[in-house]
Amino acid sequence: MDAAGLKAMQAPLKEGYRSDPASALVTLTARGSLDDQSIACKVETGRALAVAGLHPATGGSGLELCSGDMLLEALVACAGVTLKAVATALEFRLPGARLTAEGDLDFRGTLGVARDAPVGFRAIRLTFDLDTDEPQERIDTLLKLTERYCVVFQTLNARPELSVGVVRAP
Repeated sequence: MDAAGLKAMQAPLKEGYRSDPASALVTLTARGSLDDQSIACKVETGRALAVAGLHPATGGSGLELCSGDMLLEALVACAGVTLKAVATALEFRLPGARLTAEGDLDFRGTLGVARDAPVGFRAIRLTFDLDTDEPQERIDTLLKLTERYCVVFQTLNARPELSVGVVRAP
């Protein structure tokens, strides 16, 4: 797809959201159910069933997906799609790119071994390896806009309001 095709595809959406801002609000949903045979959660992806389990550093077998890995994978996926869309809109020469997300965890926190060890990632690093001959100013613009419009990056960066609820099965 080229810049004109992308703009033509998005133009009616943007106009609709400008004229009716409420129509831009969408609730995305993820669902899962507990596995009755092991310490795992079956997550419905819309295309297949992903089974998440404990990371080997917490006693898992390594056969199931780790939710921490899935978070980093979601960041890479969103940043990659956003990078490609921004590059397309800017008519930025980008024959290829590779993305890497790394996150540092101290598993003492999630295992309750040390109260001072945080639960969750201490740091996340997102790296873009770009195949391009574009000037540095254009690369800087591409990365600035990718960061600005990447939903997963901005969600992690902005710390959204979180809540937890319980519904008892009848």
